[in-house]
Amino acid sequence: MKLTNLFIILLVVGSNASAAVYHAQGEMTGEVSETSAILQSRLTASKGLVNGDVPGAKGVGRFEYSENADFGDWKATKLLDAGAENDYILKARIAGLKPGARYLYRLQFGENADSLRAGPVRSFRTLQGRGGDDEVSFVVVTGMNYPAFHFGRPKNGVRTGDGAYQGPDKHLGYPALAAMMKLEPDFLIGTGDNVYYDSHDKEDATDITGMRRKWHEQFVQPRFAELFSRTATYWEKDDHDHRYNDCDCEGTRPPTSDLGIRIFREQVPVVDPLDPDAKTYRTFRLNRNLQIWLVEGRDYRSPNKMEDGPDKTLWGAEQIRWLKQTLSASDATYKILISPTPLVGPDDAYKIDNHTNHKGFRQEGRKFFAWIKEQKLDQKGFYVICGDRHWQYHSIDPTGIEEFSSGAICDANSRGGRRPGDPRSTDPKGEIKQLHRQKEASGGFLRVVALKTGDARFEFYDEKGELLYRTIKTRAH
Repeated sequence: MKLTNLFIILLVVGSNASAAVYHAQGEMTGEVSETSAILQSRLTASKGLVNGDVPGAKGVGRFEYSENADFGDWKATKLLDAGAENDYILKARIAGLKPGARYLYRLQFGENADSLRAGPVRSFRTLQGRGGDDEVSFVVVTGMNYPAFHFGRPKNGVRTGDGAYQGPDKHLGYPALAAMMKLEPDFLIGTGDNVYYDSHDKEDATDITGMRRKWHEQFVQPRFAELFSRTATYWEKDDHDHRYNDCDCEGTRPPTSDLGIRIFREQVPVVDPLDPDAKTYRTFRLNRNLQIWLVEGRDYRSPNKMEDGPDKTLWGAEQIRWLKQTLSASDATYKILISPTPLVGPDDAYKIDNHTNHKGFRQEGRKFFAWIKEQKLDQKGFYVICGDRHWQYHSIDPTGIEEFSSGAICDANSRGGRRPGDPRSTDPKGEIKQLHRQKEASGGFLRVVALKTGDARFEFYDEKGELLYRTIKTRAH
């Protein structure tokens, strides 16, 4: 039975909440491994947006989970408190799961322990791990610019409606999410810019209330709730969901770096809530053939304005050691580094924000690529996927290392990209080879499929789900 049909059948199991407490943003699963996952929900006082936000509701809840639709052998987390201090979010890590299995779960919630009622049934699939041979797929997105999609481009601090999405399904959220659901990915990776604190209008978010509101309005969109009801997630943050455009950790301009770090860890299931020291860089073995690395690009970086040199770092020494150690230890056929920012590009020449920029962190990026070549990992299935850039591309660095840019999720946040040889790019000499770049600015997403044959497909789609480009990698690299 296809998962879409399973979802429809299971949806009727849940009952509606009373008027006092809702969970308007649905549930979300994150950081799924072979044996564990983080489950998350948020108790709300409304069924949707109220004056541009989704107010929280004080209450309690727990997650029940099982491999069986009738929940005959269910297990449950402890009862959790939802209050203002944690933005009314319920979050728990569950463990002891079976690899490669689909689990069902539901939220039991209410005003207190005596008024619990069940929400709809959700599901996720655990990773197969090193011993698994079954097909696995995931989608990659960036640039989820809510105000651009709904209200168009800003002019003098006012949203003009110019460039906003005009379809009759606008109230459901990004069309790309509907296209993803048809493909039934095992999980979604948000590479950063999941929200925009610096929206350049009256809704700019510089304090905790405004920053939280950005996440509420994003995830209350019905297509997010439906996708997350059966698709696991992994999250990275970038500049716009850390502080503001091309930010680092320096200075006191609000929002502060510490607040940006705190809100990211609060609003998405990215770290165990019981482990305040958990890192936001990590690696997951999906199956025998595929392993992914998710890196942290904001928390450990040197000041952007620092002169580029051997001491300037975007990743930090500890993360680089971890990255090299885990890459060297992997025997996966495909080793995919998923970065919030590009390492190949080309990008805009004026920027100083990432590993491609000449006055940015280029020396660290070049040194890392030299290490990849020394270890011959480029001959052992190493690829880069990046977010941040508002256009899709498949580029090959002069070293031979390949990078796939997911592009922005929606047309409203897309733009034409820099070409190799463009004097206004980071590759003015045209040394990068580009196998694909969108001919016209459009939104969409990247899909990666690891096949049972051992091959892997990289596919670009537009926001309506039309396939734009596909390349297939084989075991013989």
